[in-house]
Amino acid sequence: MAISPLAGKPAPRDMLVDLSRLEREYYAHTPDLDNAAERVSFGTSGHRGSSLRGSFTEAHILAITQAICDYRRGQGIDGATASTSPSSIPRSIRSSPS
Repeated sequence: MAISPLAGKPAPRDMLVDLSRLEREYYAHTPDLDNAAERVSFGTSGHRGSSLRGSFTEAHILAITQAICDYRRGQGIDGATASTSPSSIPRSIRSSPS
C-alpha cells in the first residue's frame, strides 16, 4: 500500500469538517423515510452515515435504541446490557483504590 503524501502533515483546510455544522445537522435533521440514503445503514466496520447527508442523526440513534429495547423485551432479556459482576472487571481495576 502506498503512503499518502499527506502522512505526517496537518490536514489541508478543504479536508476539515465543520464540527458545529455537523452537530447542528445531527440534532436538527429529521430523516426522510422515503429516501433510502437517509435510512439507518451499517457496514462491516459499523455505521455508515453522516449528519451532513441526513444519514446519521439523533432520530437514527433513538430508533436504533428503541429497536434494541424492543428486541430484548421480545426475547425476555432484562437487566444491564453488559456484565457488571466483580469477576468481569479486570483485577487491575478492581484492586485500584477509589
